[in-house]
Amino acid sequence: MPKLILRNEAGQPTVHDLVEETHTIGRAPENSIRLEDNSVSGRHAQIAVIAQDCFLKDLGSTNGTLVNGQAVTEVQLRTGDRIKFGKIEARFEGEVVTAASEPMPQLEATELRAAELSTRPADFANASPFQTRKTKKDPARTAVLAAAALAFLAFLASLIALALMKPPVF
Repeated sequence: MPKLILRNEAGQPTVHDLVEETHTIGRAPENSIRLEDNSVSGRHAQIAVIAQDCFLKDLGSTNGTLVNGQAVTEVQLRTGDRIKFGKIEARFEGEVVTAASEPMPQLEATELRAAELSTRPADFANASPFQTRKTKKDPARTAVLAAAALAFLAFLASLIALALMKPPVF
Protein backbone atom coordinates (compact mmCIF):
# COMPACT_ATOMS: atom_id res chain seq x y z
CA MET A 1 0.00 0.00 0.00
CA PRO A 2 1.48 3.41 -0.92
CA LYS A 3 2.36 5.72 1.94
CA LEU A 4 3.31 9.36 2.44
CA ILE A 5 5.72 9.78 5.33
CA LEU A 6 5.88 13.32 6.73
CA ARG A 7 8.65 14.41 9.08
CA ASN A 8 8.14 17.12 11.66
CA GLU A 9 10.87 19.54 12.77
CA ALA A 10 12.03 17.05 15.43
CA GLY A 11 12.41 14.36 12.74
CA GLN A 12 9.50 12.25 13.98
CA PRO A 13 7.66 10.52 11.12
CA THR A 14 3.91 10.65 10.54
CA VAL A 15 2.74 7.93 8.15
CA HIS A 16 -0.32 8.47 5.96
CA ASP A 17 -1.63 5.39 4.14
CA LEU A 18 -2.86 6.37 0.68
CA VAL A 19 -5.94 4.14 0.66
CA GLU A 20 -8.41 6.55 -0.97
CA GLU A 21 -8.53 7.35 -4.68
CA THR A 22 -7.69 11.02 -4.10
CA HIS A 23 -5.91 12.76 -1.23
CA THR A 24 -5.70 16.52 -0.88
CA ILE A 25 -2.84 18.09 1.02
CA GLY A 26 -2.85 21.55 2.61
CA ARG A 27 -3.55 23.78 5.60
CA ALA A 28 -7.36 23.90 5.22
CA PRO A 29 -9.35 21.57 7.51
CA GLU A 30 -11.15 19.85 4.61
CA ASN A 31 -7.88 18.31 3.31
CA SER A 32 -7.39 14.59 3.86
CA ILE A 33 -3.75 15.27 4.85
CA ARG A 34 -3.60 18.47 6.86
CA LEU A 35 -0.27 20.31 7.25
CA GLU A 36 -0.29 23.14 9.77
CA ASP A 37 2.54 25.28 8.46
CA ASN A 38 2.41 28.81 7.02
CA SER A 39 4.54 27.76 4.03
CA VAL A 40 1.78 25.36 2.94
CA SER A 41 -1.22 26.70 0.97
CA GLY A 42 -4.82 25.99 2.00
CA ARG A 43 -5.19 23.56 -0.94
CA HIS A 44 -1.55 22.87 -1.75
CA ALA A 45 -1.43 19.57 -3.67
CA GLN A 46 -3.32 16.41 -4.54
CA ILE A 47 -2.27 12.76 -4.79
CA ALA A 48 -4.33 10.51 -7.06
CA VAL A 49 -3.99 6.74 -6.67
CA ILE A 50 -4.70 4.95 -9.96
CA ALA A 51 -4.19 1.16 -9.87
CA GLN A 52 -0.65 0.77 -8.46
CA ASP A 53 0.52 4.24 -9.55
CA CYS A 54 0.36 7.51 -7.60
CA PHE A 55 0.33 10.93 -9.25
CA LEU A 56 1.13 14.18 -7.43
CA LYS A 57 -0.34 17.45 -8.70
CA ASP A 58 0.40 20.92 -7.36
CA LEU A 59 -2.87 22.87 -7.03
CA GLY A 60 -1.37 26.30 -7.77
CA SER A 61 0.24 26.62 -4.35
CA THR A 62 2.08 29.81 -3.41
CA ASN A 63 5.38 28.19 -2.42
CA GLY A 64 5.23 25.31 -4.90
CA THR A 65 5.82 21.59 -4.63
CA LEU A 66 9.25 20.00 -5.10
CA VAL A 67 9.97 16.36 -5.90
CA ASN A 68 13.63 15.38 -5.49
CA GLY A 69 14.58 19.07 -5.53
CA GLN A 70 12.74 19.89 -8.78
CA ALA A 71 9.65 22.12 -8.93
CA VAL A 72 6.71 20.16 -10.37
CA THR A 73 3.14 20.79 -11.41
CA GLU A 74 2.26 17.13 -12.02
CA VAL A 75 4.43 14.01 -11.68
CA GLN A 76 4.17 10.25 -11.19
CA LEU A 77 5.63 9.33 -7.81
CA ARG A 78 8.26 6.62 -7.41
CA THR A 79 9.30 4.82 -4.23
CA GLY A 80 11.81 6.94 -2.32
CA ASP A 81 10.84 10.28 -3.90
CA ARG A 82 11.54 13.21 -1.56
CA ILE A 83 8.70 15.75 -1.62
CA LYS A 84 8.53 19.28 -0.19
CA PHE A 85 5.21 21.01 0.34
CA GLY A 86 6.43 24.53 1.10
CA LYS A 87 8.88 23.85 3.98
CA ILE A 88 7.37 20.49 4.99
CA GLU A 89 9.43 17.47 3.92
CA ALA A 90 7.93 14.11 3.05
CA ARG A 91 8.92 10.83 1.43
CA PHE A 92 6.76 8.63 -0.80
CA GLU A 93 6.92 4.87 -0.37
CA GLY A 94 5.13 2.45 -2.66
CA GLU A 95 5.91 -0.54 -0.44
CA VAL A 96 5.29 -1.25 3.24
CA VAL A 97 7.54 0.98 5.35
CA THR A 98 7.83 1.04 9.11
CA ALA A 99 7.72 4.31 11.01
CA ALA A 100 11.20 3.60 12.37
CA SER A 101 12.77 3.68 8.92
CA GLU A 102 15.96 5.57 8.29
CA PRO A 103 15.79 9.36 8.09
CA MET A 104 15.61 11.09 4.74
CA PRO A 105 19.03 11.82 3.23
CA GLN A 106 20.13 15.43 3.30
CA LEU A 107 21.02 17.17 0.07
CA GLU A 108 24.66 18.16 -0.09
CA ALA A 109 25.51 21.78 -0.74
CA THR A 110 27.94 22.29 -3.59
CA GLU A 111 30.10 25.31 -4.19
CA LEU A 112 29.97 26.90 -7.61
CA ARG A 113 32.99 28.78 -8.87
CA ALA A 114 34.19 30.09 -12.18
CA ALA A 115 36.86 28.26 -14.13
CA GLU A 116 40.36 29.51 -13.43
CA LEU A 117 41.66 28.86 -16.91
CA SER A 118 39.85 28.88 -20.18
CA THR A 119 41.57 28.46 -23.50
CA ARG A 120 40.44 28.39 -27.06
CA PRO A 121 40.65 25.00 -28.80
CA ALA A 122 43.82 24.49 -30.83
CA ASP A 123 41.89 23.95 -34.05
CA PHE A 124 39.00 26.34 -33.40
CA ALA A 125 38.09 26.58 -37.10
CA ASN A 126 36.91 22.96 -37.02
CA ALA A 127 34.69 23.41 -33.95
CA SER A 128 31.66 24.19 -36.10
CA PRO A 129 29.52 21.25 -37.19
CA PHE A 130 28.98 22.95 -40.56
CA GLN A 131 31.50 22.58 -43.31
CA THR A 132 32.95 25.73 -44.80
CA ARG A 133 31.99 26.50 -48.36
CA LYS A 134 35.00 26.37 -50.65
CA THR A 135 34.72 28.36 -53.86
CA LYS A 136 36.92 27.64 -56.83
CA LYS A 137 38.51 30.56 -58.63
CA ASP A 138 37.02 30.79 -62.10
CA PRO A 139 38.89 33.26 -64.42
CA ALA A 140 35.97 33.48 -66.88
CA ARG A 141 33.56 34.41 -64.09
CA THR A 142 35.97 37.02 -62.75
CA ALA A 143 36.35 38.56 -66.24
CA VAL A 144 32.56 38.74 -66.75
CA LEU A 145 32.08 40.41 -63.35
CA ALA A 146 34.88 42.91 -64.05
CA ALA A 147 33.36 43.79 -67.46
CA ALA A 148 29.91 44.27 -65.87
CA ALA A 149 31.41 46.53 -63.20
CA LEU A 150 33.16 48.65 -65.86
CA ALA A 151 29.96 48.90 -67.91
CA PHE A 152 28.04 50.04 -64.83
CA LEU A 153 30.68 52.68 -64.02
CA ALA A 154 30.55 53.95 -67.62
CA PHE A 155 26.75 54.18 -67.39
CA LEU A 156 26.97 56.16 -64.14
CA ALA A 157 29.56 58.51 -65.66
CA SER A 158 27.31 59.20 -68.65
CA LEU A 159 24.35 59.95 -66.35
CA ILE A 160 26.45 62.39 -64.35
CA ALA A 161 27.69 64.06 -67.54
CA LEU A 162 24.10 64.48 -68.78
CA ALA A 163 23.03 65.95 -65.47
CA LEU A 164 25.85 68.50 -65.57
CA MET A 165 25.21 69.62 -69.17
CA LYS A 166 23.56 72.97 -69.63
CA PRO A 167 20.54 73.06 -71.87
CA PRO A 168 21.09 74.83 -75.22
CA VAL A 169 20.00 78.49 -75.38
CA PHE A 170 17.92 79.50 -78.53
